[in-house]
Amino acid sequence: MSDKPKILCVRDRTNGMRALPPDLLGNYEVVEVQSPLRALARLTREQFAGMFVMSDHLKDALHLGRLLQNDRILDGMPDGVALLDMENIIIWANQRLRDWSGQADIVGANFYAALGSPEILGPDFCPFHTALATGQASGSTLKADENRYYHVHAAPVLEEDETPRHLIVTVRDVTEEVLQQQKLAAIHKAGIELADLTPEEVFQMTVDDRIELLKSNILHYTKDLLNFDVVEIRLLDETTGELQPLLAVGMDHDAANRPLFARPMRNGVTGFVAATGKSYLCENTAEDPLYIQGFQGAKSSLTVPLMLHDRVIGTFNVESPEPRAFTESDLQFLEIFCRDLAAALNTLELLVAQKANTALESTEAIHRAVALPVDEILNDAVNVMERYIGHEPALVERLQRILRNARDIKKTIQSVGRTMTPTEGVPTSVQVEGHPKLRGCRVLVADADENVRSDAHELLERYGCVVETAHEGEEAILMVRNTGPDAQYDIIIADIRLPDLNGYDMLMRLKRLMESPPLILMAGFGYDPGHSIVKARQEGLHPSAVLYKPFRRDQLLGTVETILDVSKSMLKA
Repeated sequence: MSDKPKILCVRDRTNGMRALPPDLLGNYEVVEVQSPLRALARLTREQFAGMFVMSDHLKDALHLGRLLQNDRILDGMPDGVALLDMENIIIWANQRLRDWSGQADIVGANFYAALGSPEILGPDFCPFHTALATGQASGSTLKADENRYYHVHAAPVLEEDETPRHLIVTVRDVTEEVLQQQKLAAIHKAGIELADLTPEEVFQMTVDDRIELLKSNILHYTKDLLNFDVVEIRLLDETTGELQPLLAVGMDHDAANRPLFARPMRNGVTGFVAATGKSYLCENTAEDPLYIQGFQGAKSSLTVPLMLHDRVIGTFNVESPEPRAFTESDLQFLEIFCRDLAAALNTLELLVAQKANTALESTEAIHRAVALPVDEILNDAVNVMERYIGHEPALVERLQRILRNARDIKKTIQSVGRTMTPTEGVPTSVQVEGHPKLRGCRVLVADADENVRSDAHELLERYGCVVETAHEGEEAILMVRNTGPDAQYDIIIADIRLPDLNGYDMLMRLKRLMESPPLILMAGFGYDPGHSIVKARQEGLHPSAVLYKPFRRDQLLGTVETILDVSKSMLKA
């Protein structure tokens, strides 16, 4: 090794060694580099007594001086910075990049090797080659060991009239951003899979099975993906405003079953979130005026609304024994999960409604097909029984059994239908509301038109009425006369123009069987040639007991309810 002091010389090979001053060659060890950038690399890792720059590199030497001046600034940057040659060899690197490489000196090393040969994730899988070839900046994301992610940006060093031979590469640690995006994607995927089943699985599972599967998946993803241990989910009953428990893990028993309503005050954070539709981060339960204890020792909580198309359908609450345990990231993650959870719950609700509707439609179809034939059996039975009353007791008893059995057929169909379509499974639009008086009401409808008799079954039985029909007046009278004590009609609806009786005659015949017949007459507008309605009213027909065809459903239901009330008040009197 030479004892001479070292001089760094910047010049091209074409200058030749003879161009150097003789004193320089005789008194110093000359180290040659061909560009100021390579001089920078040598100056940052070696000691030199001085630097000699050929005259045609003076301009570059001034630039080199500025680079040396900025060297310490680059070392303090949070991002890594490196100067590379055309072979991806590091000519210079700042301290941050050296720290990430885990090596004290990475000059002369391949850039990718210095970072542990990371996987190139794109979008440009050859960013350095692209930058040199195009003269334009390029970039990519790298995945290194220990699940670290870096984004590299390569900018070519442009030299006058020459193809770029060097790159300035900046390296940014994007691990936190990438992991957050991965978690967001995983949460979204988990939300989609909450209630995702094949058609075959759906067919084989009951609604209860689906609910249990959904609960199981919620717990799995909440614990393993979101890392929450204390969880409470409530669903909003839109009718009452009550927040009904769906799932609770880690909560105190009393708290999990505590009645809560969607109200901003006196219903805890959960009630506030349900009422406002806004998420709520409780950083310290001891200081929060809204918080109501969910589990003993809770120090912080996070509550998010379950939103479906801007409508609150429930709440998702998590709690922790640590104060300020939840961050804005946790809030973001949970809100995303809850959007998908709301969609999964809605899908489940639609499935329940679909099954209920299918069962309801099937039951109604069966009932429509059976109702009129059963009425025919009842009509024939009372006609035959009328002939043998007082003559053939055994035959009459058998006919009465036929009547009971025929009526039981309809009761059985309705009972099975209620079992197949539980009220909670039927959509609100289909559920019977507002006419509780009609449930169990026994109605006889007399009309020659089969469509009218069929419609009477469909319209009234939807509200819990028990409907029987007759073709003509005399048949209706026989039906009334031969009903048992447990099958008396509460309402009798008759057309004013039956084949054998008009409305007035019908009232007078019924009066022979009951003191105040609960009769309602149906008529076309302006058609009452025998003035039967006027005469019937003179004989006590209630003023409201007339329906003019065609009438709306609400008119039919309202009239039936009115006459029911009148009949009950007369009985009490």
